[in-house]
Amino acid sequence: MISVKKIARATALAGFALAAGSVLAMGGPSGPNVTYAVQGHIGEVIWNPYKLAPLTAVIRDGGYQLSDVHVRIVPKKGGAEIAYDVSRRQLLTHAGVPVFGLYPDYLNTVEVSYTRTFQGKSEKFKDTYQFYAPPVYTASIGTPMQHSTMFDTKVEKVDPEFKDRLYLINNQLYSTHPVGARWVWNNPTGGALEWAFSSEIGVIDTAGDLRWYFMNQLINDPGNPLTSGFMMGFQQAPDGALTWGFGQRYVKYDLLGREIYNRALPPGYADYSHANDNMQNGHNLLRVSSADYRRADNKRVHTVRDVIIEVDKDGGVVDEWKLMEILDPYRDNVIKVLDQGAVCLNIDASKAGQTLSAEELAKQEAEGVFGDVAGVGPGRNWAHVNSVDYDPTDDSIIISSRHQSAVIKIGRDKKVKWILSSPEGWKGDFASKVLKPVDKDGKPIKCEGSKCEGGFDWSWTQHTAWRIDSKSEPGKLFITVFDNGDSRGMEQPALPDEKYTRGVIYKIDEKAGTVEQVWTVGEDLGHDAYSPVTGLCQYQDDKDSVVVYYSTAGLSFDLHAGGGSMGVPMPHPYLTEYRWGETTPAVKINFKDAFGYQAFPISLEKAFTKN
Repeated sequence: MISVKKIARATALAGFALAAGSVLAMGGPSGPNVTYAVQGHIGEVIWNPYKLAPLTAVIRDGGYQLSDVHVRIVPKKGGAEIAYDVSRRQLLTHAGVPVFGLYPDYLNTVEVSYTRTFQGKSEKFKDTYQFYAPPVYTASIGTPMQHSTMFDTKVEKVDPEFKDRLYLINNQLYSTHPVGARWVWNNPTGGALEWAFSSEIGVIDTAGDLRWYFMNQLINDPGNPLTSGFMMGFQQAPDGALTWGFGQRYVKYDLLGREIYNRALPPGYADYSHANDNMQNGHNLLRVSSADYRRADNKRVHTVRDVIIEVDKDGGVVDEWKLMEILDPYRDNVIKVLDQGAVCLNIDASKAGQTLSAEELAKQEAEGVFGDVAGVGPGRNWAHVNSVDYDPTDDSIIISSRHQSAVIKIGRDKKVKWILSSPEGWKGDFASKVLKPVDKDGKPIKCEGSKCEGGFDWSWTQHTAWRIDSKSEPGKLFITVFDNGDSRGMEQPALPDEKYTRGVIYKIDEKAGTVEQVWTVGEDLGHDAYSPVTGLCQYQDDKDSVVVYYSTAGLSFDLHAGGGSMGVPMPHPYLTEYRWGETTPAVKINFKDAFGYQAFPISLEKAFTKN
């Protein structure tokens, strides 16, 4: 709530500005006779100009030509600096100076320097603006898990060269009873439409303060099947804008909340989640499902998280990868050892530690049970692809399949090039594609079943398998993987607290068919950082570093410890960033009572200066 004191202060400042003779902008001859207070030497302050990003503003150009623009948000005492230059494209696009990084529920001070040109005369100015940004608004999920709006943070460590970081946080407002729970696909049967929870999308600085958030409720209605769904798969595109998707849509908005596109999935596809990759050719790879797939037994189903499509800049579909036809959808080795209490975001505390038997899988098939259930065959969650990345050197895609515990490279010809996975269960030609582990000297590492010597391990129920473009070359790739760790070694451990999560980097020699594990972190954190679902491991070019987001660390199924009488999980995510090759984090920020999905740095230079 805005206090009386703050209103009085803002009113006094406005009155002082008028008394001091600030510039006034008058309504035109055909418009109303309205007077606007202008604090500086150009135009008016327009808060939240596109209605979706309340911690942004535009300072109108006032009809002048502006250049050499620099913006600084004056930090709170002990706060983090935000400052950036503004390109001509941004000035023209927004009809003024874009302001990013306001503090919520605070009278912000913004410094702007610029050159103003009018009728051939140029003058330099440095203006100081003060204006209020209101408190954060987010939805309530109606459970004791939620303690505040957005995320509570605790900054444990930030090394000096990382002080300028801004991290986009993509968390979920997890609820046991989503508004959209009544929506299910039933024509054809199956599908994953029920993921209709709310999202928390924000940007924090390295002081832990929220500096931007997205009013997703205005475009994301869980009560409407065409606009519901988790917001997932955020990436910052080369032009600085954000791309992501939710449910039956994929979208692109800039950091001020300006819509670039908001599109429905093409009609042959459904249920976007997890991955929207900005390809180097300007297209996008979307992880979807088939909206109407005819199985070999002639049954028609919605499939579940097992299709990749490539869409061009106009939304046309130029290619598709139907993984149920490329891979083996009946490989059940991983499915049978998954912890059924946490099948990705399908959290069911009553099934914690339980696994599926071969008889139960056979019963699914015999009874025609389809939908978002762990199982095998098209129409069930056999693959659960949670990331896709494009390799332009050989026109291929790299996918992470959680329910196969496999990272797989597939060519444009739909042929598998290699499989980074335990060899158990891969048959025929697939078996020959499984990469062979080697040490740093290229010598083979001994493996038996799903366990290897020398510290090497496969990834288990992993997320975010991404190529490090700047360190890779044709035929030799570095891949970052977030190894969640469920079913490690193709089994459930004797004790649940033996589980742990890793950030890991693999080096792959495609010609030799080998894989070397070159870096790993997380084992030392043990079960406290174990993230059974979601997460991210991503290389950062600008600082030669790796971000690891332990997104659901501390997710508890204990009905009496932390979750309250409702048994609500209470994760405490860790956001970490490591210098290349180091295993001690340069950045560590903790989150309290937050159901995390992904987090990564964003660049204001890319968003406002270079584009």
